[in-house]
Amino acid sequence: MTDTLNIEVTETKHSRIGEVNPENMPFGKYFSDHMFIADYRDGEWTDLRIVPYGSLSMSPAISALHYGQSIFEGMKAHKSGRGEVLLFRPLENFRRFNSSAERMCMPAVPEKIFMDALIQLVRLDSKWVFPNDGCSLYIRPVMFATDEFIGVRESSTYRLIIFTCPVGFYYKEPVKVLIETKYARAFEGGIGFTKAAANYGISLYPTRLAREKGYHQIIWTDAKEHKYIEESGVMNVMFVINNTLITPSLAGKTILPGKTRDTIIAIAKDWNMKVEERKISVSEIMEALQQQKLQEAFGAGTAATVAPIAVIGYNGKDYILPPATENSFSQRVAKHLTRVRKGEEADIHNWVFKV
Repeated sequence: MTDTLNIEVTETKHSRIGEVNPENMPFGKYFSDHMFIADYRDGEWTDLRIVPYGSLSMSPAISALHYGQSIFEGMKAHKSGRGEVLLFRPLENFRRFNSSAERMCMPAVPEKIFMDALIQLVRLDSKWVFPNDGCSLYIRPVMFATDEFIGVRESSTYRLIIFTCPVGFYYKEPVKVLIETKYARAFEGGIGFTKAAANYGISLYPTRLAREKGYHQIIWTDAKEHKYIEESGVMNVMFVINNTLITPSLAGKTILPGKTRDTIIAIAKDWNMKVEERKISVSEIMEALQQQKLQEAFGAGTAATVAPIAVIGYNGKDYILPPATENSFSQRVAKHLTRVRKGEEADIHNWVFKV
């Protein structure tokens, strides 16, 4: 990028990178040395700075704590075999961040601020992008309301923070999921298509109930009738039935428009695979399972990338799926996607952004 913004940088005097073992790195536990902060007031983003990662001081009356104006994004940086740090489709995350902001009545972030902050922060902490297999640098932009005011209204001030954390695998084994038939994550006209904090808070209780039964995650169904498949926990969900890749449509705006989802669809089409984005009923999945036509099911998301589903629970019964093999679509696309992200495969869609 030319004409880089002048972001004030205060570097840490004591790096914590020595505390991390890239061979044993739980997802979301360790945080890199620095973070970017900007504050929104009087209609503009001000005080752009990169500072050592650390705790924040704030009033207990800030709007985000009471009225839920809080959104975030998730993306990753990888290190290529040549030592380059590569981002994957960051502009798509930027656009989705602002889409979430609009729905939550929050200010947009200019592309220049978002991208320059992202690039300068990742460059500064580039040593935290470990080259080890399965490792990446997870990047978390978050914005929240900061008005010190008790009263239901949109805030007039906000804070934007971007911080990063080195991560390993989100799921280390194929997942066991339960089709949810009581609780709902989203409804038409709501905020299901955003990365608002509320979408994740609402999922915690039913997910805990599922885990108490031995499942890793939930497959959400529609809020009205619980007849149609929506998402799988914090991931989009995809099925391969009769060699066709099928995934729920985004038309109702109850499902997050996942960037990994979009990427996998594009790759499937590149490979001349039939793709269907449409409503998928629970009964269709059950029938495909019973008739042994369901070849694969997997979750797709930035954190997990591709998570094969081994078991689907429904109405008190577990249905076991065929185990994923190296020839399974999910495994082939996961391997291909990893190679593209690391600059080891031709980037025909211009998805990779060199920091």
